[in-house]
Amino acid sequence: MKTKAVLAMIMALTFSIAAQAHRVWILPAATVLSGEQPWVTMDAAVSNDIFHFDHHPLKPEMLTVIGPDGKTVAMQNAHVGKHRSTFDLELKQEGTYKVFSASNNLQARWEDADGKRKFWPARGQMPAPGDFEKSVPKKAKNLDVSQSSRRLETFVTAGAPSNQVLALSNEGLEMKPITHPNDLFNGETAKFQFYIDGEAAVGTKVTVIRGGMHYRNSQDELTVVADKKGIVSIEWPNAGMYWLEAEYEDSKGKTPATKRRGVYIATLEVLPQ
Repeated sequence: MKTKAVLAMIMALTFSIAAQAHRVWILPAATVLSGEQPWVTMDAAVSNDIFHFDHHPLKPEMLTVIGPDGKTVAMQNAHVGKHRSTFDLELKQEGTYKVFSASNNLQARWEDADGKRKFWPARGQMPAPGDFEKSVPKKAKNLDVSQSSRRLETFVTAGAPSNQVLALSNEGLEMKPITHPNDLFNGETAKFQFYIDGEAAVGTKVTVIRGGMHYRNSQDELTVVADKKGIVSIEWPNAGMYWLEAEYEDSKGKTPATKRRGVYIATLEVLPQ
């Protein structure tokens, strides 16, 4: 459990760094597979351009794989390179698998007596229990404490799709697919529902970008906003791999937080008709 907590904090810091100038992602070689006990290879990285290896790897130990029966699946042949990590999954069971990482932490910013801006946790810092109370003054000027959740996911299916791995944890910002994430086709419309701590995340802002942006003059992003039920509808203009990022913020943070922020990222494959 201690190791899991440390890895969750590392993942949170990775997301924080990535949010400033880079994008974090997991990229499966394919998301729909057939045959007896198929294998799939995945890349994981943080980069400037989506699905282009140009910054640093996302280490496999930061990720968890859940099989169709809800049990953890071991990665095979994991390797960490200069700009990306790779690993293989043997899909022994029929159904849908989820590869993910999730964290939920406090973040604070304020000004000291000299007007200098302060942040907690600092970049690279992995706080221990009790560090918030020790490090963040209760009556600091312009104190802003937020409850910050981050989740990174992708899905692969062997044979017929299943739904067990799509269940919500009710912690942080999550996506509940109405359209199965491995049943997406160009020219069709998919629907996804977003939740924050188990409640509909009304007004969630969703950005979708197709892979290959390194070879385009613009991102060509699609942007949508979740309705009063937290639902977004996305019509896929082309087949390919897509990077989806959802962002949510409100003023319902749990004490000592006054704000609640969530980031959700997924890699989705849209197949040709």
